[in-house]
Amino acid sequence: MKQLLNRQFLAFLMTGGSAAAVNFFSRILYNQWLSFSVSIGLAYLTGMITAFVLARMFVFTESQQPIHHSAMFFVLVNLVAVVQTWIISIGLASYILPAMGMESFKHEIAHAVGVAVPVFTSYFGHKRWSFR
Repeated sequence: MKQLLNRQFLAFLMTGGSAAAVNFFSRILYNQWLSFSVSIGLAYLTGMITAFVLARMFVFTESQQPIHHSAMFFVLVNLVAVVQTWIISIGLASYILPAMGMESFKHEIAHAVGVAVPVFTSYFGHKRWSFR
């Protein structure tokens, strides 16, 4: 629990929040031309690139790992996170929210929850592998 209250985790939350906002709003933009499912994937990629740059610059500044190793592990950690995001977003939008009678903004709500869930798994994955 102490690891979650340090400066590095708070910086991760701030940079991750910025990347999540890029992810969220780019999904809305992509969804103007593409399906919800495809838009989630493209938005996640857009957010992931943003997250990598911000994490390297502001969170894991002590990393001695070469950038190509960091990028490779960053992608691997985020592959796990994108699966989490996709399953949660589709599950909420297609099944859970409609079953609760929620049709208005169901895609936005589902995607916001889907983006928020992998915060903790991503932090520990990036700390341990991407930017060690």
